[in-house]
Amino acid sequence: MRPDMASLHAEPCYFEDLAIGNTFDSPTRTVTEADVVNFACLSADFNRLHVDAEFAKDTPYGQRIAHGLLVLAVMSGLVTRMQLNQHLEPSLMGLLDIQCRFPKPTFIGDTLRVRVEVAATNETSKPDRGVVEFRRQVINQRGEVVVEGTWKLLVRRRPA
Repeated sequence: MRPDMASLHAEPCYFEDLAIGNTFDSPTRTVTEADVVNFACLSADFNRLHVDAEFAKDTPYGQRIAHGLLVLAVMSGLVTRMQLNQHLEPSLMGLLDIQCRFPKPTFIGDTLRVRVEVAATNETSKPDRGVVEFRRQVINQRGEVVVEGTWKLLVRRRPA
């Protein structure tokens, strides 16, 4: 017997459902050699720190590091796999702003997860939407934060 496809959709989450301090954790993903090589080809960013092992040996890191934008892309993918995203996706109207920093490097072989926290909610002049500020941290298997920042999203308000 096939499941009812309508029952597989998550209950929508709206602006009003998000409280400051709510936190959510993603599944994990390991950054691979193939990820770094494919990202270098896709982005045309062949900075030696990412693709040249001999060069990278003489840097403060002692080895190649993953591209910062690759780590952001991995973070984005992990967030889409979160239950939060399944509920929020129908009410997302758009990305307004990203601010981030990279306090530690990500190495090939690091396993990453994302912690998302609702940092702020702000009403807008339009009654059908609000802005939600999410604080995101990418954390490696050593418990180190390798990316942190805020993402501001435009989110629908619950219909009347």
